[in-house]
Amino acid sequence: MLRFGTAGLRGPLQDGPDGMNVETVSRASAGIAEWLRGRCLGGGLIVVGRDARHGSAEFAEATAEVFAAAGFSVLTLPRPLPTPIVAYAVRELKAVAGIQITASHNPATDNGYKVYLDGGSQIVPPADAEIERCIETVAEPVPRADPASTAPDSSLLGMPAGTPVPELGEEIVRRYFARIAQLPKVIGGDHARSPIRIALTAMHGVGGELAVTALRDAGFTDVHVVAEQFDPDPDFPTVAFPNPEEPGASDLLLELAERVGADIAIALDPDADRCAVGVPGAHGWRMLRGDETGVLLGDFVLRTAPPGALVATTIVSSRLLGELATARGARYAETLTGFKWLARAGDGLVYAYEEAIGHCVDPTTVRDKDGISAAVAAADLIAQLKAAGRTVDDVLDDYAVEFGVHAGAQVSLRLADAAEAAEVVDRLRQDPPTEIAGEPVTSSDLLQVRGRMRTDALIFEGESLRLVVRPSGTEPKLKCYLETVEPVTDRSALPTAKAAAAQRLSTLREFCDKL
Repeated sequence: MLRFGTAGLRGPLQDGPDGMNVETVSRASAGIAEWLRGRCLGGGLIVVGRDARHGSAEFAEATAEVFAAAGFSVLTLPRPLPTPIVAYAVRELKAVAGIQITASHNPATDNGYKVYLDGGSQIVPPADAEIERCIETVAEPVPRADPASTAPDSSLLGMPAGTPVPELGEEIVRRYFARIAQLPKVIGGDHARSPIRIALTAMHGVGGELAVTALRDAGFTDVHVVAEQFDPDPDFPTVAFPNPEEPGASDLLLELAERVGADIAIALDPDADRCAVGVPGAHGWRMLRGDETGVLLGDFVLRTAPPGALVATTIVSSRLLGELATARGARYAETLTGFKWLARAGDGLVYAYEEAIGHCVDPTTVRDKDGISAAVAAADLIAQLKAAGRTVDDVLDDYAVEFGVHAGAQVSLRLADAAEAAEVVDRLRQDPPTEIAGEPVTSSDLLQVRGRMRTDALIFEGESLRLVVRPSGTEPKLKCYLETVEPVTDRSALPTAKAAAAQRLSTLREFCDKL
């Protein structure tokens, strides 16, 4: 069977218990309904959303019908929408759960079932194991009923009694946009801004029209889109993998940015919960690494945050955000990978990111990564830099002088299956290297850690390098996260320091390629 984890379900579209299909989705919904009833949450509101993948409409319909038959009030969002809107709706409406049918940036042959609890946060252990046990006890056939019979109370949204469910769903979307339109004022403050031109791709997903609307409402009206990738298309015809991180996936975007003379390039993934940023530089356009965007947005948010505000990232991300937070008088937290942990990093959280281009710039509203609000924040940052006559590379150089050159990369090795990735990690666990890239290293095995930081990952650290190795939780991949730090004495020493860091990073890559 497909295993139910903290990411819910994700797998290939195929018949049987090992695939995503109506029967699998129905059993999962019935299991969650039983789990919620066991916590005195029966009859509460469930929000159901979907992306535009193959099967998503059918799976969302089945999900809504199962929860309706189980006696829950159900709000089905009216059309394919970004995942963050479901997270927002759960929090805004105080729903007991939210379900989004999506496989995010997986290949076209996959689909998934994502669960939100606890005010719009992803689930964490032991809820996943408890829900899976409930799913295993579901009897066939799973009852289904018309969700119209359990439509939510219109007063939840301050709307007249009897308001049709689609209108209730559209009201949630309007409120989400209204909040995003405020972000330049809330986060960016009263600083001067210059008009900017934006190039945007939706990567064949559901975020295109909504991102353009959000940017416009926030004051950014000069937006050019990659036409070939703008409309939802579940086959993702122009990319091998619909993930902005994949080599070549953002080529059409960067070509457009160059052609129209853009100031920033923005790539969303298909369900619009991730946001990658491209910028022009001395050697042409390039996509920023997730860590680069992360520290830029973190610093941007901290400018208007209260003293002692909290920022967070994960164990596989750059150490730079922590150093910057200390220098800015902020608090810093580090969690395991995934926004299920980042959203719970602590009180006073104002920003969180993971290096896999996930950013949460408004955690009081959406307790998950949100590509659309991140796009608005990134655009506002660029507009303010342009007004000051500065560039992203100028700011990154400032960080290098203040904190040293932090050069990083991710090496993602696609393997035959998930078991092969776990075997590589086990081999390293049994015989860990004592030297990497000519530098002595110590190793830490996070399977030996108690509590929430326990996970299947190894960390190798030396004086100037750090390497984290883990199997992917959603794909048959071995993931290696590399970082090296080179001190900088003054700005004139930057070229030499960057070259040294790049050389050491190259050696680290060679080590990972041989794993």
